[in-house]
Amino acid sequence: MAEKTEDLAIALFGELFMADQLARNRLTKALPKGMELSHFGVLNHLARIQEERTPAQLARSFHVTRGAMTNTLAKLEWAGHIHIRPDWDDARRKFVAISPSGRAARDAAVQAIAPLIGEVVQALGADRVRAVLPVLRELRTKLEGAE
Repeated sequence: MAEKTEDLAIALFGELFMADQLARNRLTKALPKGMELSHFGVLNHLARIQEERTPAQLARSFHVTRGAMTNTLAKLEWAGHIHIRPDWDDARRKFVAISPSGRAARDAAVQAIAPLIGEVVQALGADRVRAVLPVLRELRTKLEGAE
């Protein structure tokens, strides 16, 4: 009996949702005290791109509302992990940059979670992980285009 496309899709997304929940749970527990996964995501993004971003650009990048991003940025600013400055050409707009403290916090978080992620890759096997990455990237691209 042939497997229906809908059944296959439900199985795929069921596994993705469960893996996402388990990964978030493990990573959250490993992050330095007071750091949330959303904080790490923003700090990691800013550290990688090495450029300022507006809160709206960050919200789009993370597929969250502007309000949710504003909340995350307020917590990161309070902790001294980011600098928020006005746009000198348009006072209604702001720019966000990672601070030296934020870079250090991001690096500490990477040190804390790297062993967990490494264990998973080692258990699965690097070749299998490399093989599945293109499929996951294509899935992400399709889902981003479906909005």
